[in-house]
Amino acid sequence: MTIEELLDIESIKQARTLGSKYLDAGRLDELVALYHPDAVCDFGPYGSWTDRSEFKKNFAAAEEPFYASGYFSNLHVVVNHTVELTGKDSATGLVYLLDFVTGDQIRPGGNPLYWLGVYEESYSRTDEGWKILRQSLNFIWPERMLGDGFLSRQASTEQ
Repeated sequence: MTIEELLDIESIKQARTLGSKYLDAGRLDELVALYHPDAVCDFGPYGSWTDRSEFKKNFAAAEEPFYASGYFSNLHVVVNHTVELTGKDSATGLVYLLDFVTGDQIRPGGNPLYWLGVYEESYSRTDEGWKILRQSLNFIWPERMLGDGFLSRQASTEQ
């Protein structure tokens, strides 16, 4: 692996980490700027988004109950980020989500864990740097909601 490839991978990981920071802080203009103009997002119960001009409104609607308890009352912890460069200007990634909440949205019994999930993503290099081109969130817990083909792409075919 070259230094340039490592820098590309780190740039992609930095953008994804900033995405969680911006979402949790309500900095939605900065969050949307991380997405490619042709981005597509599949977020299970939050819908499929294909028009980036609507992303800010969609993120605000999804986060509104959490923002009511104050910014950073919902923490989107993204970990185990793997990136594979698939071309000079393209890459794919897998990112685990640990979503914690406080305030009014905390689960019964005081459990702050709200969602466990796995993002499948693709990225594209633009004149402004790496952008998220496709993002699919596969929910693992408390309800299993997996996108079409997730297991066949990511899991062993043997059991």
